[in-house]
Amino acid sequence: MPPRLPRLKRPDTIPGICSPLICFYTNDDTRPVFLTGSFNSWTTQDERFKMLKIKDGHYQFVFSDIPLTDEPFEYKYVKGGWEAEELGQDGHPPVNRRMEVPRGKVADVVPKWKQHGSGYDPRFYPDIQIVAKRFNLPQLRRRRRIAVLLPWNYHQTDRHYPVLYLQDGQNLFEDGAPFGTWGVDKKLAALAQKGKGDFILVAIDHGGKERIKEYSPYDSVRWGEGLGQEYARFLAETLKPHIDKSFRTLPDRANTGIGGSSMGGLISVYAGLMFPEVYSKFMIFSPSLWASPMIYGEPMRFAAFDSPTKIYLYGGSREGAGMLPNLKRFKESVEKSSHGKSQVRLETDQNGRHNEARWGEEFPKAAEWLF
Repeated sequence: MPPRLPRLKRPDTIPGICSPLICFYTNDDTRPVFLTGSFNSWTTQDERFKMLKIKDGHYQFVFSDIPLTDEPFEYKYVKGGWEAEELGQDGHPPVNRRMEVPRGKVADVVPKWKQHGSGYDPRFYPDIQIVAKRFNLPQLRRRRRIAVLLPWNYHQTDRHYPVLYLQDGQNLFEDGAPFGTWGVDKKLAALAQKGKGDFILVAIDHGGKERIKEYSPYDSVRWGEGLGQEYARFLAETLKPHIDKSFRTLPDRANTGIGGSSMGGLISVYAGLMFPEVYSKFMIFSPSLWASPMIYGEPMRFAAFDSPTKIYLYGGSREGAGMLPNLKRFKESVEKSSHGKSQVRLETDQNGRHNEARWGEEFPKAAEWLF
């Protein structure tokens, strides 16, 4: 589950001796250990919450005070950023640790750590550029940060590249992301080291409190007016022309992809259905199909194109009872309505949870298949 931020309702704190002493044993290495949680908005590498090493495999931290909240105290351990967060015995990120009442001494065990530090040669790291901190979205009358991750050797060649547009840009490559990160920068470097992953990635930040409305294709009783149509028009009619003009892209349908996770996956599907002449490649992780049941009747729009449509679907069994049935239903809908012109690959994970780290693991697999 993604971290939940607490609702602070009064400034009271639990002083000194009532604060928890947290310590744990684990397989040790030279990296420092940090606490991150609801108490610091899930910031990693926060020097205020760096743990003290007592001996090999044994660390501790004493809180001086902790804000009282109406929600449980939640936390995790990281050895730097989210690319080196704690893992469970099964090798997957565990759910947030929590204490109903944060007081007394608490001892935790971390059996494994995520290892990304030596997973790629730094020479292949992508060139990350901020296109604009406040890029204009005229269809929605608001602004948004847009970033691009260019291939490591982009400036040493005159090549033109395919493009993948991904939603929820805040969670794609920044170590301090509140809900964790996909780590696409490091994944692209590892792919490039193998001679793969030759495409430009465009990261579009979500709209914060407007995220659900912007990513909702249709109006709903639950969320009100859906702004998905306007957002999809922004991607196809405003952002894509700007990217094609500013960078050496292959702008045709066969070389243009779109994707995202959760509601970001839903709007990516809808954007492709609304503009089937623009996108042919889809990276769809754990999409919130339940939020827009009407979408199952729309894939017939792909059938009009001779160039094939490729859709990579992923979902985990621990994301809710409806996730995998919804993905299978959507796959069947696409295959039936596209008359064999769409390739759909469905990948599932019996231990898969709804979080950025798991989507990050799936990213290189999907990228290799799509591109």
